[in-house]
Amino acid sequence: MVDIKHQHKTISDIIFQLRKERNLTYANLEELTGVSRSALNRKERGETKRLEFKTVKSIATAFPAHYFEIMECYLEEENRVNTLFEVLEEVTTCKECFSLVPKAAIRILESHNVETEESLHRLFNFTQTVTDDSLKVTLYTLIIKFSRERGVPYYVAKGLLQKYLIERNDLKQLEESFRMGQEVLYYTKFLSREEKITFYFRMALHAKNINKYNECIQLCELGLPLETEDTDLKTRAYLAMINSFSHQKNYDAVEKHLDIFEKINNDFVVVPAKATRALTKARKKEYDVAIPMLQKYLGELGKEYSLHIADELLEIYFQLGDLESIAEILEKGEELLPEHPQTPHKYITVGRFHRFKGFYKLSKGLLDEGIENYVKGLKAFGSVSAMKEKDDCMQELLTYHIKLSKSLELKHIMKLKEAYE
Repeated sequence: MVDIKHQHKTISDIIFQLRKERNLTYANLEELTGVSRSALNRKERGETKRLEFKTVKSIATAFPAHYFEIMECYLEEENRVNTLFEVLEEVTTCKECFSLVPKAAIRILESHNVETEESLHRLFNFTQTVTDDSLKVTLYTLIIKFSRERGVPYYVAKGLLQKYLIERNDLKQLEESFRMGQEVLYYTKFLSREEKITFYFRMALHAKNINKYNECIQLCELGLPLETEDTDLKTRAYLAMINSFSHQKNYDAVEKHLDIFEKINNDFVVVPAKATRALTKARKKEYDVAIPMLQKYLGELGKEYSLHIADELLEIYFQLGDLESIAEILEKGEELLPEHPQTPHKYITVGRFHRFKGFYKLSKGLLDEGIENYVKGLKAFGSVSAMKEKDDCMQELLTYHIKLSKSLELKHIMKLKEAYE
């Protein structure tokens, strides 16, 4: 058998080795590939300097076990930028060839046949058409690196922004992706107005989700003067800013901005404005006003806000020691909890609900049920790497047992350890 795994092969070598290994005539090879026997013969003998990509693709398709190898060899031989883009498009649609994507991109960027900025422009536009996010990140990373090396800050900015917009969606890496987003701040002068709006508002929402309230407010304030339309993104970022003021206990700013928020011409405004008014009253400890409002809105504003309202009510009722009202809300668990939380804030609120329920069950002497709810809470916090909330949850549980001079059973310790890790 002919060895087809040695180094530095060419397309000619592969054609020769596959034909000999399988005892194929040129006529057989023509039938398999659809490429004329004369073209195959000339290439094998080295009489043809280069094959068109469609010919190489036909040969590779006929020998799927060697598809990667053939594409890799072709990348080494080919220098024409348009053809390299054909190869790049092909390998981004073939999962087995994904590792060739950076090689194809580097061949394009390092080509001497095209100006640097034109290569970057074409590769950036191509990357935006790719559907696989991991490949997009790979390509944007190469664009950023190459742009830095060649002193093209315009594409450093564009690449960093697009890479950030993808990586911010990993709920387990929110801190890391936020730090990456902060790098874009040094390049905003190279972004278009629309890109700046997207960046400032997305970063503001991101900051709120990781409890960086000052940053949320500052980023939102950078975006608001640029956006003249009442878009969904602007409206949600504005609400995140209001909530950030609330977390800072700056209730004057909350009420001032709520007045402006309620005038935004967007269907999203009505429900969160009502909920935020009620939540603000609760946080100002105006319970005589807040509790009736929250109770009314609990069943009125829909599932999107019911869990957050329940969370606030539970906080109040625990402070007041109102166990009967606590039990009423906890019984609504299935109605309140989302099947698939979509945001970090929602995951944390789900975790808090289970934590409240766990504490309540323990106070009633229902140890197994209580521990089970603490485990659910830890898992919800863990889904978004909310370490402070996980630690607070464990601390509360341990403090409760120490106070009662009780030790945790091994089965409970194992469940909690697994959920915490």
